[in-house]
Amino acid sequence: MNPKEEFRLSNKMQEFLQNTRLEKGLNKVRAEHAWTEQMGPGIANYTQEVWWHNGCLNVRLTSAPLRQELLMGKSKIIKLLNEHLGEELIQELKLL
Repeated sequence: MNPKEEFRLSNKMQEFLQNTRLEKGLNKVRAEHAWTEQMGPGIANYTQEVWWHNGCLNVRLTSAPLRQELLMGKSKIIKLLNEHLGEELIQELKLL
């Protein structure tokens, strides 16, 4: 196989996602899932709803004291989630 014919599957998958506009939907699912994975079951129990839209991860919590505690570490949480995702998908975190 000559160099022109060689390709990486990951590059082809990325190209496919961009061409079919599935990338935005995939990013949405990945960002929402990252919250549960990285914050753990304790915080997940107090999480009512999570949704991502245009770089903003919105999280509705059932505990006001927990919301206040998480607000103090908001920038660290964004950094943790983006490191887990491997890219800067989350620019803003809204705790509701």
